[in-house]
Amino acid sequence: MTIDVDAPVPFPSDIEIAESADITPVADLARDALGIPAAALVPYGHTKAKVSIPWLTTLEDRPDGHLVLVTAMSPTPAGEGKTTTSVGLADALRRIGENSVVALREPSMGPVFGIKGGAAGGGYAQVVPMVDINLAFTGDFAAIAAANNLLAAMIDNHLHHGNALDIDARTITWKRVVDLNDRALRGIVIGLGGLVNGIPREDGFDIVVASEVMAILCLATSLADLRRRLGDVVVAHTRTKQPVTARDLGAEGAMTVLLRDALAPNLVQTLEHTPAFIHGGPFANIAHGCNSVMATRAALKLGDWVVTEAGFGADLGAEKFVDITCRAAGLRPAVAVVVATVRALKFHGGVPVGEVDREDLAAVGAGMTNLRRHLDNVRGVLGLTPVVAVNRFPSDTDAEVDLVVRMCRHEGVRAYPATHVRDGGVGAEALARGVVEAVREGRSDMRFVYDDHLSLEKKAEAVATRVYGASRVAFEPKARRRLEQIEAEGHGHLPICMAKTQASFSTDPSLRGAPSGHTVTVREVRLAAGAGFVVLVTGEIMTMPGLPREPAAHRIDVDDDGRVVGLS
Repeated sequence: MTIDVDAPVPFPSDIEIAESADITPVADLARDALGIPAAALVPYGHTKAKVSIPWLTTLEDRPDGHLVLVTAMSPTPAGEGKTTTSVGLADALRRIGENSVVALREPSMGPVFGIKGGAAGGGYAQVVPMVDINLAFTGDFAAIAAANNLLAAMIDNHLHHGNALDIDARTITWKRVVDLNDRALRGIVIGLGGLVNGIPREDGFDIVVASEVMAILCLATSLADLRRRLGDVVVAHTRTKQPVTARDLGAEGAMTVLLRDALAPNLVQTLEHTPAFIHGGPFANIAHGCNSVMATRAALKLGDWVVTEAGFGADLGAEKFVDITCRAAGLRPAVAVVVATVRALKFHGGVPVGEVDREDLAAVGAGMTNLRRHLDNVRGVLGLTPVVAVNRFPSDTDAEVDLVVRMCRHEGVRAYPATHVRDGGVGAEALARGVVEAVREGRSDMRFVYDDHLSLEKKAEAVATRVYGASRVAFEPKARRRLEQIEAEGHGHLPICMAKTQASFSTDPSLRGAPSGHTVTVREVRLAAGAGFVVLVTGEIMTMPGLPREPAAHRIDVDDDGRVVGLS
């Protein structure tokens, strides 16, 4: 047999890289990199731990580090890589001598077993232990599901035992949740089988990441704040149209108990031993899309540079990070890194996803309309200085990458090619230096898209017209009635959380580039009083995803030695 010594060596899979990683014991990492004593850790094995909330409160007088927000152009099937860029940037900052920490969301098992696969980074820009992080991790999502479903059970139990609060069962809005994609559970009927099995009524399931409990956990600043927010959750109305809360049902205490341990942020590390807080996981297309305030605040006290990621494109994740998370927690990003790829630009320039590996400078130029809109939003609407990370794929040509850099510079924006997936932190050093330079220039002056005093409808119009490029917002009759009810009950001051497709600036996922003049139609309005925002559901967006024809679950398995295979 002849061996071709010049043949390219296959790039190892994400899980192969993760399984071969040299992981520093988490107690050593915490002590040496962050100064966290062993007594302040709650270990989950040797490689992951929670950091004690009482210990974190001792850091309140420390100054905050610089907050770097990582966002992106509109996502495509060709891939962008926000998480890999966040990890690679944090590693690169350490390589150039800065004290950096990365703060990310926990992956949901819905996408892990569905279409997306894992969400712990990729290549040589990963957080580890990768398998643990992508699956049950420290049990946070299970605790959130349990707290959510306990409240659901207490609602139905209250109905069964006489309904002392006079709840109108037709108005119950609280759904059950599960952390898997299961379209068959979107609409169900419960209470069947006779008197002992409760009151029959229509119900349904959301995925855990869409639960208001997830948002509450991610926005809470203390155990007391968590309990208060849980008590404020509105689950239904009485027959006299008065709101019924979790506090009215006496549920908030038990829910807080279930979430007590989950509230503490989780500490792990990157492949290059950069400390990583991974905590909370709301999606940005159906929720607010940011990791927990507890984790971000902890990172800001322990690091000079904190890299955090907002979900999907800047029209969703970055807008919600500013308008919801920063508004609630007083955070202020110093810079926004906008991730772009040649492949995504070609897709938005009209190239089919199967052909994005071919050089096409014209399509790259045409797709710039999408990136340009995001840059305009980041800079002109949110007031943040953008820095573009050109996440380089093996098929990208030098001419294509150079074109992206030149087009960004023509817009007055720094742009840096990065090869962190292939090369680790060293591949993002130029990006890291560019971020440091941008922050030290001090040009960011974060501002909200809308003022608190505006009506909910005016807030929706502000996001739709200023960020999405739409001409108007239309509310379906049922949605308008609910909007008016929410305002009449005194919640009009809350920020809004738009549930919208991530694939387009419009509500039509097939419209690429930067569509303008479209109508954003709101079909459902949900009050999340405990989380502190109002959800406006647009288009065909679903809060319980379904599995694709060929789910990732088909290739995920475990070998006879207990090693997980097929997870990427």
